Amino acid sequence: MNDIWSVLLQTLTASGVAALLLALKAMFRDKLSPQWQFAAWGVLAMVLLRPAGWRGRYVLFNWPFYVELLRSALTGEYGALAHVTVPVPLPPLTAPRTAADWLFAVYALGTAVFLLRYVYSYVRLRLVLRRGRPVEDGRVRAVAETWNLPACPAVEVDGLPSAFICGVFRPVLALPAGAETDEKVLLHELLHLKYHDAAWGLVICLFRCLHWCNPLLWHCADQAGNDLESLCDQRVLERLEGEDRRDYGRILLSMADERHARAPGTSSMANGGKNIRRRIEAIARFKKYPAGMGLVSVCVLLLLAVPLAVGAKAPVSNLGLGGFAAADFVYARTVYCTTCAGAFDTYAKAVITGRIKYLVMCAPLAEQNNLAETYGRPGSGGWMEEKLDELPNGIDRSCGYQICNLVQVGENTYEGLLAVALHDMPEGVEWNGTAATRWIAVQPLRAEKEGNRWVVIPQGDLEAVQGDMQQLGYNRTLPCLTYEAQWEDLLVRERWRTTSRVDSYEQVSSGFRSTTTFSTTPQPDGEFTSWFDQELSVSRAGGPEERMYGTVGLSCMPLWGDEEHRPALQDPEPVNSVGSSSTGEDWGSAYLSESGETIITGGGSMREGIIDPPAAYAADLYCGGKKAAELILYPVKGGLDLD
Repeated sequence: MNDIWSVLLQTLTASGVAALLLALKAMFRDKLSPQWQFAAWGVLAMVLLRPAGWRGRYVLFNWPFYVELLRSALTGEYGALAHVTVPVPLPPLTAPRTAADWLFAVYALGTAVFLLRYVYSYVRLRLVLRRGRPVEDGRVRAVAETWNLPACPAVEVDGLPSAFICGVFRPVLALPAGAETDEKVLLHELLHLKYHDAAWGLVICLFRCLHWCNPLLWHCADQAGNDLESLCDQRVLERLEGEDRRDYGRILLSMADERHARAPGTSSMANGGKNIRRRIEAIARFKKYPAGMGLVSVCVLLLLAVPLAVGAKAPVSNLGLGGFAAADFVYARTVYCTTCAGAFDTYAKAVITGRIKYLVMCAPLAEQNNLAETYGRPGSGGWMEEKLDELPNGIDRSCGYQICNLVQVGENTYEGLLAVALHDMPEGVEWNGTAATRWIAVQPLRAEKEGNRWVVIPQGDLEAVQGDMQQLGYNRTLPCLTYEAQWEDLLVRERWRTTSRVDSYEQVSSGFRSTTTFSTTPQPDGEFTSWFDQELSVSRAGGPEERMYGTVGLSCMPLWGDEEHRPALQDPEPVNSVGSSSTGEDWGSAYLSESGETIITGGGSMREGIIDPPAAYAADLYCGGKKAAELILYPVKGGLDLD
C-alpha cells in the first residue's frame, strides 16, 4: 500500500469479509465448537494477507470501483489506480503534497506508533520476567509429564494476577508469586505452549497495527483473542473429568489478567474479565454441540475460503453501451487487462465498435485524464469518428480482427499489426493487381505491462490497404518475415507470417438455425490462439548465364533457436506434388519457369498462445530428382512496416 486509496481498498475489502464472518458466527454460535469458531478467523486472515484487487478481482463487493469513484469525485484525476502491491504500508517516494498524501502519511505514522507501542510493551514485560525467581518445585514439569505436554522455564513474579506464557521462540511461563497456582491453570498455559498460541497472538497484534484506524477489524481482533482462549478451555475440558471440570469453571475468574491483556507474544490475549462470562457459558455447552457439525464446519469454511481467495472479476457486460458517463468511465478503469492477449483484444474491439470505454480498459494511465477530458463532454462524438471518415465504407464487425506478426521485443513488451476488415470496395477505386476482395485497415501496436495491468500503445495511424480478412495469412500486401539462401543462380525464399486473436466467435441459435457470430465484447483476461503460415518458393537470381533446371524440389523445416542440429528432411517427389506437417515442415516440387518466381509449397498450423518466429530454416534443394544442396535460410527482411 503506497497511498491512502490503496489503504482504503485493502481495509474495505477486509471489512466486508469481517462483517460476513461476524454475522455467520452469530448464527452458528451455539452450533460450532470453539475449534471452528477460531478457525473461521483464518478466512479473514487470508483476505488481510492477500493484496486487495489482485489481478483486477474483488471480494464480495466491487470495492475498486467504489474507491475509484470516490477518488475521481474528490480529485477529478484519472491518472492512477488504487493498487495494493503488498498489504503493508510502503514508504512514499516523495514528500506529501496533497491532502491524500498527508492522510497516507498519518496512516503510516499511526501504524509505526502502534507497532512501537507493542514492541515496547513486550520488551518491558520481558524485563519484568527477567527479574522473576525461577520455579524449582517441579510442579510445571509434573503437569507436563502427566498430560504429555511440552514444558518451558517458569518464573515467579510479584504482582501478577494470573499465569501466562510469554515468548514465541524462547517461551517462559510466568506465575504469580506468593500463591500456589492450580494444576488446571498450569494445564491451560501448557496447552497454549503446545499449540503456539503466543504466535497467534503476535499475528493478531500485527493486524491491529496495520488496521489501527478500522474499529470493525479491532473488534474482530478482540473476538479472535476470545475465541483462542475458548479453544484452549475446550482442550483443557477434554482432558478433565467429573468434579475437575466444575472446578475449572470456578477458578476461571482467577485467570483474568487485565494488566497484560493483549500483550504481543504472550498467551494473555483475551479481554481480561470481560470475556470470562462468555468462556464460562462455553464451558457449560461442552460436548453439547450437534453431532456432525465438524463436517459441516469444514464445508462451510471451504465454501467461504475458495471464493474469497479467488475473488470475482468485474464483468465487461456491466459497462453501459450508450454515450459517455462518468460512472462507466470509472468502471472501465477497474476492468483492466490482465494478459497481453486481453489487451490486444480489448483495443481491437474498441476500434471495431468505437466505444471509448473499451479503449479506457487498455489505455495507459497517463493518457486517461486526456481521454476523460476529450470524450467526456456532451457532443464530443466517438473516438473513432475522425478515423472512420478516412477509411473506405467503414469497419465490417462480422469479420473480427487479427494481430499479424506478433513478436516479443522486450521484457513484457510485444508488438504486432492490427488488421480489421472494411466493407466492400467502393465503386470507382482501381485495384492494384492483387486478388483481394476487399480492403482492410491496419495499425501497428505495442502492448506492455504497466504495474499489474497490460496496456496498448499505438505505434502509427490506422490506414487502409487492399487485402482479404479471410485470406489474411496469404495476403502479400501485409508484411511478413522473409528467409533466403542462394545456390548458384537460384534464390530459395521462405515467407513466414503469424496471425493471432482471442477466440470471440459464438454460436447463436434462432429457431432451428444456428449461426456463428463475432462477439464484440472484450475479453481482458483472454489468451491467444495463433496461426502461422509459410510459403516456400524458388526463383532465378539472375546472371549472365541462366541454366535450365526444369523440375525443382524443396524440403524446408523451421529451426527454433537450434541451428547446430540440422534435422533430416522429407525427400520431395520428382513430380509436381506438395506436402506439409504440423511441425512446420514443407516439401514439394514444381517446374521452374524461365522467369519469375515459382511457388513450391505452403502450409501452416494453429497453436495456443504466441508463436515465435524461427531463427532460421533448414532446406534441401533438389534438381532433376537429385539433392543439389543443403541450405540454411536466414531472415533478410521483417518488421511491421507496410513498405
